[in-house]
Amino acid sequence: MKQHSDPLSPLKAWGILIFLSLIWGTSYILIKKGLETFPFEQVASIRLGVSALLLLPYLAWQFRRINWSRWPLMIVVGLTGTGIPSFLFPIAQTQISSSAAGILNSLSPVFTLLIGALFFRSKVSWLKILGVITGLMGAVLLILSGKQGGAEGNFWYGGFVILATLCYGTSSNLVAYKLRDMNPVAISATSFVMVGLPALLFLFQTDFTERMQTQPESWTALGYIALLALMSTVMASIIFFQLVHRTNPVFASTVSYIVPAVAVMWGLFDGEHIGLFHVLAMVLILAGVYLSRH
Repeated sequence: MKQHSDPLSPLKAWGILIFLSLIWGTSYILIKKGLETFPFEQVASIRLGVSALLLLPYLAWQFRRINWSRWPLMIVVGLTGTGIPSFLFPIAQTQISSSAAGILNSLSPVFTLLIGALFFRSKVSWLKILGVITGLMGAVLLILSGKQGGAEGNFWYGGFVILATLCYGTSSNLVAYKLRDMNPVAISATSFVMVGLPALLFLFQTDFTERMQTQPESWTALGYIALLALMSTVMASIIFFQLVHRTNPVFASTVSYIVPAVAVMWGLFDGEHIGLFHVLAMVLILAGVYLSRH
């Protein structure tokens, strides 16, 4: 597929970056709204299933251009980049606030660096090691702070978000080192469909249909999750890949600094407690992200 490679003007590039940050930063509040009606496994399955259905036409269009001999690796990318995290975030948000989840998710670049160094022999400086340590300190601070840090029940559930960021770091490195020659949008479409269609089949083995028939509020919750799939999963992935292609990876990765702030603002708007531990943890994590990229 021919891609548009003209560079963006600085104003347009920043506009797209901010728009992307708003989309991704809204993910956590949408998950929270979905959980008000559906259990975590249904929230995840709906998100994955809707994403797969949305990307299925693109996959059909690009079917002959995809190197299907690499399907095992693409399944692993699908599971680590989408499938497993889609379940881990709703599990975590049954016990922690959406703002805390957004802050912890900013660890993704730190784990991308760490996994790259440990398993893919990427170059690591002492400054980057300091960044990893600083970011992890921020995560530990937020989790150990308990309710003051945004936990509504068992604050150790923040560990599920950290595990999700570990998955993201694995997926990013696999794409960068093992699937570099493939179209990134095609990789996303293939991996989403591979994990999304089985999730959709699983969904209809649960009491999802009964909930839709007996609980009027379930349609509103379904709308929130469908919006999550459309905007935060499908559209955001395509926008991000295009932003990387028409600017550079370093500029595009700046989104990691803005997304936590958007998640916190949505949390405030929804009445969540935002305290000193949120701020300190976010500063430490974002400082770690900054150091790990230099």
